[in-house]
Amino acid sequence: MDENLKKWDKRFMEMAELVSSWSSCFQENRQVGAVIVSNKRVLTTGYNGASSGIKSCKERNSCLRRELNIPSGTRHEICYATHAEQNAIIQAAKLGICIDGATLYCTHQPCAICAKMLINAGIKRIVYKYGYPDEFSLRLLAEAKVELVKFED
Repeated sequence: MDENLKKWDKRFMEMAELVSSWSSCFQENRQVGAVIVSNKRVLTTGYNGASSGIKSCKERNSCLRRELNIPSGTRHEICYATHAEQNAIIQAAKLGICIDGATLYCTHQPCAICAKMLINAGIKRIVYKYGYPDEFSLRLLAEAKVELVKFED
């Protein structure tokens, strides 16, 4: 891999990790950050957290998924949070920013739901640091020819 690209990947992954610290998720291991970039410029950011006007897990001082014993990678709809990738896409839509052809830097590998949204939004490259137990998302991204890169520091 190009050394210059590695340097930029490191910078933007560090930014995704910073953005993850803004998460309102109760569980530290589920704090996810995302940064959408084009031509070495940040377009939008997102982190996992409750939708506007909805109490977050931190505010509730509990995690609904943990209370219901829902395994990671399943039943995404039973959660107060919107995923970081989804929030980054939503921010682009709200602000009228085109993300077609952009790169997503995300602390975690996207789930299948996010993978479908990223594919349809035109994201061409995804750089992630931590895996996620969702093999179907990998199949979707491969079939759509989205470049998926596991970040190694």
